[in-house]
Amino acid sequence: MIFKKKNIISTGSLSSLAWKKFKKNLLGFGSLVFIGIVILIACLGYLITPDSTPYANNQYLELGLKKPGFTVIMLPVKQNRVKTGQAFFKTMISGKIGNVQNIPIRAYTVKNNHIMYIEYGALPGDVSMVKILPLSEIDIPVKKTFWVGTDRFGRDYLSQLMIGTRVSLSVGLISVLISLVIGIFIGAIGGYYRGWVDNFIMWLINVVWSIPTLLLVIAITFALGKGFWQVFIAVGLTMWVEVARVVRGQILSIRESEYVEAARALGFSDFRIIFRHILPNAMAAVIVISAANFASAILMEAGLSFLGLGVQPPVPSWGSMIKENYGYLVLDYAYLAILPGIAIMLMVLAFMLMGNALRDALDVRMSEV
Repeated sequence: MIFKKKNIISTGSLSSLAWKKFKKNLLGFGSLVFIGIVILIACLGYLITPDSTPYANNQYLELGLKKPGFTVIMLPVKQNRVKTGQAFFKTMISGKIGNVQNIPIRAYTVKNNHIMYIEYGALPGDVSMVKILPLSEIDIPVKKTFWVGTDRFGRDYLSQLMIGTRVSLSVGLISVLISLVIGIFIGAIGGYYRGWVDNFIMWLINVVWSIPTLLLVIAITFALGKGFWQVFIAVGLTMWVEVARVVRGQILSIRESEYVEAARALGFSDFRIIFRHILPNAMAAVIVISAANFASAILMEAGLSFLGLGVQPPVPSWGSMIKENYGYLVLDYAYLAILPGIAIMLMVLAFMLMGNALRDALDVRMSEV
């Protein structure tokens, strides 16, 4: 008697094969590494930004529109603030206000325990701008370099770009979570029960899908008001239709499987069959659509912020940064609008490439056995 050896792939081995295949996709794996770096920047936040004040909103009006690499001498003047310790995580999340006020100066001299300095905004020959302070009221002057220059308000542009990653990643994460909760539940109910329930859900999906996404987001934003969390909710409430359609299609094909019939025969409840036996086998497609929705959410948030309907100042957002600086595109400061645009493009491209790589890696028909 001859027995033929069969190739049996368990869930664990399939996950291992999918991960190995994903790593072989250089664009997909590189996108994952890039997204990981951006997430690290967003998490560390004010601990690594040159401007650690809340919202990176430290303004030096006399230093407005300085080119990348601009260097100036800063005179730290002590303030009459009570020096208190601040928790590490609080500083990382919300920034901190220091006990000194940095004043940009052109030059200074020290004489008789006093410092004489000329402010950066002083006109040449204007002696009224020469000021004197005792050394006990200042710290040692330091040179500060604005690596990406400053905006028209004199804010450090690199810090604005780095803190802006938080808004884009947050809106993507929260919007995708909202869309997953709504879409998975509605799609699972429609695909499993079929009949009039499925017909009603498909009618609802088609109605929502027929409305232009940006217009629907704007309408929800007007209803909820402008703000940080309102944008997340508005974007999330418009992205569930794609998840619902994908989940419904997957469940329609899985619900007739033998193990589902066996679960019914054992008397399991519909809730247990759907969420413990069917959905885990449909999550591969949901993961792929979530990566695409993440990219779409970033684009939608940038569009809303550009229109003035997204997060409001002084919270830095890539979309609002483009809005504030698009007028400089025809001048020598075009990079002020181009840099946040490039950041949005790279983030969207990374999520799309990662989604394509996940699709190929999770496709059982393309798996190496």
